[in-house]
Amino acid sequence: MSSKYVYYFGKKRAEGGAEMKDLLGGKGANLVEMTKMGFPVPPGFVITTEVCKYYNEHGKTHPDRLKKEVEEAVKDLEDETGKEFGSSDNPLLVAVRSGAAISMPGMMDTILNLGLNDSTVEGMIKATDNPKFCYDSYRRFLQMFGDVVLKIEHELFENALRTIKASKGVKLDVELEADDFKELVEKYKEIYAEAGKQFPQDPWEQLWKSIDAVFGSWMNERAITYRKLNNIDESTLMGTAVNIVTMVFGNMGKTSGTGVAFTRDPNTGERTVYGEYLIDAQGEDVVAGTRTPEPIADLQKEMLEIYDELIGIFRKLEEHYHDMQDVEFTIERGRLYLLQTRSGKRTPYAAVKIAVDMVKESVMTKEEALLKTAPEHVEILLHPYFTQETKEKADLIAKGNPASPGAASGILVFDSDKADRLVKEENKKVILTRPETSPEDIAGMAASEGILTSTGGKTSHAAVVARGMGKPCIVGCSEIDINRTKGIMKARGKEFAEGSWISIDGTTGEIFEGKLDTVMPEGLEGPLAEVLSWADEFRRLGVRANADTPKDAEAAKRFGAEGIGLARTEHMFFEADRIPVVRQMILSKSVEQREKALERLLPMQQEDFVGLFKAMEGYPVTIRLLDPPLHEFLPSEEDDIRELAKDMKVSFEELKEVAESLHEFNPMMGHRGCRLTVTYPEVAVMQTKAIIGAAIDVLKEEGKTVLPEIMIPLVSISKELEYLKKIIVETADEMIEDAGVDLKYTVGTMIEIPRACLIADEIAKEAEFFSFGTNDLTQLTFGFSRDDYGKYVGDYVAKEILEVDPFQKIDQIGVGELVKMGTERGRKTRKDLKVGICGEHGGEPSSVEFCHHVGLDYVSCSPYRVPVARLSAAHAKLKSK
Repeated sequence: MSSKYVYYFGKKRAEGGAEMKDLLGGKGANLVEMTKMGFPVPPGFVITTEVCKYYNEHGKTHPDRLKKEVEEAVKDLEDETGKEFGSSDNPLLVAVRSGAAISMPGMMDTILNLGLNDSTVEGMIKATDNPKFCYDSYRRFLQMFGDVVLKIEHELFENALRTIKASKGVKLDVELEADDFKELVEKYKEIYAEAGKQFPQDPWEQLWKSIDAVFGSWMNERAITYRKLNNIDESTLMGTAVNIVTMVFGNMGKTSGTGVAFTRDPNTGERTVYGEYLIDAQGEDVVAGTRTPEPIADLQKEMLEIYDELIGIFRKLEEHYHDMQDVEFTIERGRLYLLQTRSGKRTPYAAVKIAVDMVKESVMTKEEALLKTAPEHVEILLHPYFTQETKEKADLIAKGNPASPGAASGILVFDSDKADRLVKEENKKVILTRPETSPEDIAGMAASEGILTSTGGKTSHAAVVARGMGKPCIVGCSEIDINRTKGIMKARGKEFAEGSWISIDGTTGEIFEGKLDTVMPEGLEGPLAEVLSWADEFRRLGVRANADTPKDAEAAKRFGAEGIGLARTEHMFFEADRIPVVRQMILSKSVEQREKALERLLPMQQEDFVGLFKAMEGYPVTIRLLDPPLHEFLPSEEDDIRELAKDMKVSFEELKEVAESLHEFNPMMGHRGCRLTVTYPEVAVMQTKAIIGAAIDVLKEEGKTVLPEIMIPLVSISKELEYLKKIIVETADEMIEDAGVDLKYTVGTMIEIPRACLIADEIAKEAEFFSFGTNDLTQLTFGFSRDDYGKYVGDYVAKEILEVDPFQKIDQIGVGELVKMGTERGRKTRKDLKVGICGEHGGEPSSVEFCHHVGLDYVSCSPYRVPVARLSAAHAKLKSK
C-alpha cells in the first residue's frame, strides 16, 4: 500500500495530476489537472483507487490511516471555503462521486448535497435566505442517500414526488415552492421509516457511509456488466476512486444552472459546441432525462459572459488533452464552476472526423489520431443504413431528437430485462423503448438493436451510452406516449402493441412503422479513408480478404485488401450449374468416370479463378483446394435422395448406397481436405489446371500481373504435402512450359491441426507458405465441436471458466502458442516462409495484435472486416513502439 491515500486540490495546493489516472481515477486526476491549469474548480480531495481495492479485499474495511487523512482534508476544505462541516450556521456541503481510471458513465454511484440534516438545512436558509433552494437540496440528498447508500427503492421517492406535483397542479420539480419541498422532506423521512431504515443526522456518518457506498458500487451489477460489454479487464484496475468535492449549486434560482457540453459535436464530429443546460437545476437533472434541457447555444442569450468563458475553456482543454472533451459545469449565482472533464464518448463517424480534423488543426499527431480511433468505430461505420427511397415508401410515425446515428429495426420492448431476455433466449431483434433510461438498463441497451426514449436530451444517459455502444438512438421524442402497464405506444393517433416491429434512424430522428430493408456501404470515403491511409503508413502486417467470388474480391479491394488470403473452391461447386457435375463425380465408379466429370468442371472453375485474378491484379490470391467431405454435396433425407436420383437418372438404391457410404460419425475429422485429394489425386490435378490455366489466360490476354498461391488444406503429416505438391508442381510446370509464359506460383498449406504445428519444421521443407486456419485449429485444440459448442460456451464465459468465446478471439495461451510455435519452427527450416492466418480471427482487433507480436506476415478476414484489420494492425505497431 502507498504511504498516501488522500490527494487534495484547491487554491492552496493541487496534489497529483492527469498522469495519475490509475491511482486517482479519471475524474479525480482531471479535477486536479484543471485546478493546476487555473480553471474554476470547486476545492476537494480524492481517495485513491488503492483504498477501493483494499476495501473490497479486506471485508469492507479501510486502511488505518485513512480516517486521519480524510479528516485533515475536510479541515483544509473548511479553511479554504470559510464553511464548517456539520455547522448549523454556515455548513459545508460536499458531493461524493465515483471515478475509475476508465470512464464508465453512470455505472457507479454519486451522492450530492451531503452534510444536510435538520439542523444544517436551517443554517443554509440563514446563510442564503433561499428556503426553496435549501429544502430542494435536502430532499435531493434524502432521495440519493436512501437510494444509493441504504438501498431504499428509488421508485418510492419518485412516486412521492409525482404525487405532490399532481396535488399542486405542476409538471416540473422547479415549479414547486419552498413549502412543497419541505413537505417532501418529511414524506421522504416517512419512506425511510416504512423501509425500516434510519437517516443519519450526523454528517460524518453520512460521509463514511457514502464513501463505502461508492467503493461498493465498483462491484455492482451494472458496473460489472458495463466492464464486460466494453471488454474492460478488471484485473488491470484497482477499482474506483472517491471524489469529495465542495458542493456548488445550480438550483439557486434564475442566475444558477447546470449543464453538460462536448467541445465538438459527438454525433457528427463538427467543430461546434454541443450540449445542454438547465436553469435552476442540479447536475443529475440533465443526465437523468427527467427534464428536457435547452441547447447550449441558447446559454449565450441568458448568460453571455458565462457562455464566452466556457468556449474559451473548451478550446484550452482540447489543446491540453489532445482530444474532444465532455465537460460538466455548474453556474452558481452567476459564477462558473467545472465539475468534470473527460474524453467524450462519440459516434464512430464523429470519432473518425474528429481524429482527421485535429490532425489538420495540429491538435494531435497521426499516431494519436489512429489510437483514438477504435477498430469498433470502423466496423460500425460499415454497418447497414436505410436508403432515402426506402424511407419515402415507409410510414413515418414520429420524429424525435437524433442522438446516435445508424439504422435499426426490431420489435417494441418497454422493459430492459425483457429486452435482454428476448435477445438471449429467443434471438429476437428489439428496439428498447422507454420514457428514459437509467444505468440499471445497461444490459437491455446492450442487447437491443437501438434505443428510443420519449424524454431526455442529447446528453441524457440513453444518448451517451448508445453513442459509446455505437447503437442508433433517438431521445426526447415527445410524439410518442408509452404506457408500460397496457403494453402500448401511441404515436400520431395510432397504437402500437409491445412486440410490434418499428424501424429507427438515429441519424435523422425518424421512426417508421414496420421492418425496413437496409443496404451496406459500398466502399470507403471521406475521413474514414484518410484515417485508414494513415494506418497503412504505420502498420507492418499485411491485410488480405477471404473471398470466393469476383464480386467479393472487388469489394475487398475497395476496402483496402492487399490480396486474397483464402478462396474456398468448394463454395463454387454449390452453384446450380455445377452441383450436378460434382454429384456425377461423386457417383463415379472409376478414375476414368471421375476424370470425365472433372473435365466438365474444369472450365467452370477456371472461369471463377480468372475473375479473382482480374479483381486482384498484382496482389497474391491464395486458393484452397477442395476441403469439405463429399457427403456435403449430397442430400441426406430419403425424399430428397429419391428426387435427386430421378434427376440424375440413377436408381434410388444406388444413390442412397453412395450417400450412406460417405456418412461419417465425425465428418469434420474425417475424409476431407488433403485426405480427399490423396484418395482422388485427379481432383487436385483438375483444380491445379483451373488455377494455372486462369493465371495464364489473364497474363496472356490482359497482361496483368498474377500471383497464384495454391494451398493444400488439413495437412498433419509431411508426406501428405510431399505427395500432393509433386502432383501440383508437375501439372503446373507442364502447363506453364507449354504456354511459354513467365508465371511464378507457390504451394503451401493450411495449418489447422495441432500436430502440424509440432512438426512445422518438417512441413516447411515442402511448404512455401503457411496459413493458419484458426477456426479448425481452435476446434481441434480445445476439442470443441464448432457445430455444438454454442450450447455450453455461454456457461463457460458466465462462470469465468473462459474469458471469451475462443472462436471470436484467439486463445493466445493455447491456440496462440501453437501458432507461435508453428511459425518459429517453420522459419527455422525456411527463413523466407510467408505466414498468415485466414480464420475469422483475422479481423478481430486483439487477435490481429497477437498476430503482429508473433511475427506473422498478414491476416485475412471477410471483406467488410478488412478496414478493421488495417486499423488494428496499425494499433499493434504503434502500441509496441
